[in-house]
Amino acid sequence: MSYHGGMEATQTVVPPQGTTTFPKKILMVEDDAALANVYRLRLQTEGFDFRQVANGEDALSAATEYKPDLILLDVMMPKMNGFDVLDLIRKTPETSSVKVVMLTALSQESDIERARALGVDDYLIKSQVVIADVIAKIREQLGI
Repeated sequence: MSYHGGMEATQTVVPPQGTTTFPKKILMVEDDAALANVYRLRLQTEGFDFRQVANGEDALSAATEYKPDLILLDVMMPKMNGFDVLDLIRKTPETSSVKVVMLTALSQESDIERARALGVDDYLIKSQVVIADVIAKIREQLGI
């Protein structure tokens, strides 16, 4: 594992022996390092390639460079909130078709509607899900 810019952790994964299929790439945009680490460990155990960034600004550059299959996106973050990140992801040709699942503490219907209007693929409220639910939703969104 290597660290870039202090908060970004990357893990390079090679295809499982005897296959040429690379793992699905997950980009997590989350400023809570402890929570992100829990997800990193579980997603890597589940066979996913994982990268995490801690703010919305870094999310945009990571999404175009890393080319994830799915982005787990928090809303309340430093530099740029998740709604603005989602809007820019959908307006950028290189990232417009990436699956985006918001994983946030915001539970107001207005927040959910705003995310839907911006093109979110799914919206999960942190206090209402456990990590197994999130893994199941990732698999559902990726069709695996």
